[in-house]
Amino acid sequence: MHLDYENLAENAVLLGDAAYKTAKDFLRGTRKFLKEVQYDVDAFRQRDPAAKSDAEILLLYSGLHARTAHRISHKLHKKGYTFAARAVSQCAKMITGIEIHPGATIGRGLVIDHGTGVVIGETAEIGDNCTIYQGVTLGGTGKDVGKRHPTLGNGVMIGAGAKVLGPLTIGDNAKIAAGAVALHDIPAGSTAVGIPARVVSVDGVRVTEDLDQIHIPDPVKEELASLGEEIKELRLALEALKKTADKATE
Repeated sequence: MHLDYENLAENAVLLGDAAYKTAKDFLRGTRKFLKEVQYDVDAFRQRDPAAKSDAEILLLYSGLHARTAHRISHKLHKKGYTFAARAVSQCAKMITGIEIHPGATIGRGLVIDHGTGVVIGETAEIGDNCTIYQGVTLGGTGKDVGKRHPTLGNGVMIGAGAKVLGPLTIGDNAKIAAGAVALHDIPAGSTAVGIPARVVSVDGVRVTEDLDQIHIPDPVKEELASLGEEIKELRLALEALKKTADKATE
């Protein structure tokens, strides 16, 4: 049997180059993956006062587990392995109680605190350093096609039980209060409360407790209080007129 040593050597070199490139890409991807996970761990340390150590977050925080699983499912989804992607996301949902569609686009530093009942839809987009509490839904309205789910800017906070529905945009550093239902765009830097969510103007006054999701002004309550004060003033004015009229008839 005649062996073409030159051809064998050439193939061996090509195989070696391919193996080296594959290993290099794997290591590069692994380093990037680990850096992203570490960034998320740091985000939990900064924003969750209950977090005691990196090990606790890595091993016990369901929000981090769901986000890490989503990184894998999202990569599979982008490569066209949709069934495998959904399998990963469904397994993560059963373990963590958090459902993130593989198609959702999520930035760095997402903190899902507790997380049970959180649902993030297929076309949702989440910026960097956002915070989402338990029971939040980033969903669709059922009537939209294509882009059906919300877009969150950077630094957005969504309070417990809040619903953000449809292809609306939540601007950078905006807050959605606990239990609110957002159906329209929320401008950057503002706070929305109520059902449907209304924007609360803070008149340039900075909220000192950035992660406070409940102690937020209620515009309806404030309007009712203002009306109450006006009614009180009108009653006093009527009583004064009545006294004046009574004295005039004496």
